[in-house]
Amino acid sequence: QVQLVESGGGLVQAGGSLRLSCAASGRTFNTYAMAWFRQAPGKEREFVTAINWSGGNTYYADSVKGRFTISRDNAKNTVYLQMNSLKPEDTAVYYCAGRLEGGSRVYDYWGQGTQVTVSS
Repeated sequence: QVQLVESGGGLVQAGGSLRLSCAASGRTFNTYAMAWFRQAPGKEREFVTAINWSGGNTYYADSVKGRFTISRDNAKNTVYLQMNSLKPEDTAVYYCAGRLEGGSRVYDYWGQGTQVTVSS
């Protein structure tokens, strides 16, 4: 069982930056692929970015490519999302998710979410 806790959300002006963190419990963090999803009011949850167990492979939605960076520190059981050049359309609740590397592609573990609000 893995528990995920996000932090770092807040209110920022357009063009600004935020860094989200997701702290994971357990001793097997380095066997999990991790991802960030987001859900805006009235919209479905959407994929933002993912990273494999080692950090060697990353994937991004087109909408955030070049602005967001995912990274992880396995020694600290933490995954990060650096968000730069934020836009009002990035406003959403951001969720951290994890799945066992090499297993199902469904993310089994989810955090409670952290609100990101970008003002224009």
